[in-house]
Amino acid sequence: MREILGRRRMTRWALRNAALVCATRWGWPVLPGVAPRESKRLTARLTARQSGQPRGRCSCPRPDCAVPGAHPFDPGLLAATTDARMVRWWWTNRPHAPVLLATGGRAPCALSLPAAAGARALEEFDRLGLRTGPVIATPTRFALLVAPYDLEELGELLYAQDWVPSSLRFHGEGGYVPLPPSRTGAGQVRWEREPAELGGTPWLPRMEPLVDVLVRASAEVPDTGSRLAY
Repeated sequence: MREILGRRRMTRWALRNAALVCATRWGWPVLPGVAPRESKRLTARLTARQSGQPRGRCSCPRPDCAVPGAHPFDPGLLAATTDARMVRWWWTNRPHAPVLLATGGRAPCALSLPAAAGARALEEFDRLGLRTGPVIATPTRFALLVAPYDLEELGELLYAQDWVPSSLRFHGEGGYVPLPPSRTGAGQVRWEREPAELGGTPWLPRMEPLVDVLVRASAEVPDTGSRLAY
């Protein structure tokens, strides 16, 4: 029992501390996501079961949730903040909530693709001598954090491509990605390549030199279709 309680405390502090580092040291706006159902308290699970409501892998009301345990719900995405007091309050009250980065604006954007394609892309970047920034990994997908870009810039890059697989996704303003050490319905979120701080904040590459490789890598693995997964 003591060992179990110790693991719970570490998880609680790890999520809160990770959120505080992102918000206060790096200036990245964060907010809590909905937790995957298995991380909710037993009493909450029993309540849902007794109510007869359909149960999915996510603790949100949608039984067919496409991103279980990895999306905003209450609060919504617009509540993302860098305020330390708000961050502490959220994770004190919801210690198992995933840490979500609200992408775009002055915050990092992201490009995500299936994990197998992501691993191939990183090998190709290394071979070409292209430097990547932080890379987030789950059992199903990789997400490369990049410098902020706008829709016009993205549109020009995509227009130059013959075809862009739907499994390659772009997380700009109005988007989000889960950050380590969160746990989502897809599994544990971790750093495949950890942030390298430069002047107190993680260094981020521009997306332009990365897109061609990511498109090719995504095209070489089975397309996951339109259903999201993290």
